[in-house]
Amino acid sequence: MATTLQLLILTSILISTRIVLATEEACSPASSPSSAFQEHAFLSSLFGPVLTNLGFQELASAASSLSTSTTWRGPATIFAPTDSSLLTCPSCSVPLLLQEHTIPGLYPVHFLSKLAFGTKLETLAPGRCLTIMSDKNSSKIFVGGVEVTRPDLFNNGLVVVHGIQGFISHLLPFSCHVERMTSLSFPPPPPVEAFFMMRLMLKDAMLRLQVGGYSVLALALRVKYAELLDLRTMTVFALDDASIFAGGHEYISDLRFHIVPNRMLKASDLLSLPAATELPTLELGQKLVVTTASGGGPLAPMRINYVKIKRFDFMHNLKIVVHGLPLPFPHIRPTDSTGYDHIERSAWNVKESGFNAGIQGMMTPTQSDESTVENDHHGL
Repeated sequence: MATTLQLLILTSILISTRIVLATEEACSPASSPSSAFQEHAFLSSLFGPVLTNLGFQELASAASSLSTSTTWRGPATIFAPTDSSLLTCPSCSVPLLLQEHTIPGLYPVHFLSKLAFGTKLETLAPGRCLTIMSDKNSSKIFVGGVEVTRPDLFNNGLVVVHGIQGFISHLLPFSCHVERMTSLSFPPPPPVEAFFMMRLMLKDAMLRLQVGGYSVLALALRVKYAELLDLRTMTVFALDDASIFAGGHEYISDLRFHIVPNRMLKASDLLSLPAATELPTLELGQKLVVTTASGGGPLAPMRINYVKIKRFDFMHNLKIVVHGLPLPFPHIRPTDSTGYDHIERSAWNVKESGFNAGIQGMMTPTQSDESTVENDHHGL
């Protein structure tokens, strides 16, 4: 009986001891959930290795700056631009870009796709927000106007990394607030959602054009930015920098003639147009004309205003498509009911003289010159 009583007392003591130890362990700062998380949660120590392993060396080099620039210690989501895109902006601050491309919290792609159109998420840069927009039809997601092309590259429960096409320019101080639309001498603005989308798509287009060798056009679009915001969509026919510097400089002053407003004509749309189809341009009263319809094969490719399209669909997003040209469009006018077979020679000769050194001087409007110009159209 005594032995049994001793065993009961010993068992009671052991149980009490275990309870005390468990209570102390639970209350100990070293093992509390928040403390345990703190051991691993300072994300500057995680960003470097993760971004390096994924190939984002430029961002990885700026990861250490987070230790002094932010107090956030929780999970985060990074929208990571490639090294090549960051190198196109030597004036940009990579540490600041890292903050502006990072938002607190975990946002895998399935969660981003469920956010309301135009949702603004504050970044690690105080007072700077990224705008999230998604196209429900194509399941594409855009952040700050830049497409998320490599979603969910990494997700370990503390860090989510999405690869994006290009990079997001430094955010403005009022990026967390709804932009105020100014009333200039333009027609009433489109719905707010469409306005924001065109704004983001224009920025996306300008960035990609600059990276792709069309920086002069990107600058011209920036100059006409306020006017272009009122468009729903647009089709742009473009010259690259080399062609402009080689003699196509009047393309910039004639840019409005190379933009079809409120129509997004991709390659399949253009190739389906019959001959003599007229396309309106931003230049009041001036139209482009399909002078040769598609279907003629490589010896008779499609031409607009007698100029062959050099690169179809070389840049496009949700609102804008850009096609490459070898030279600016000449202005043409109808001479009879059969179509557009006469070119305003003065305009054409100026354009041709800049591109072909073999043409001697300015051609005069004689009968022999007219046949020469016509042959040149079909030789482009």
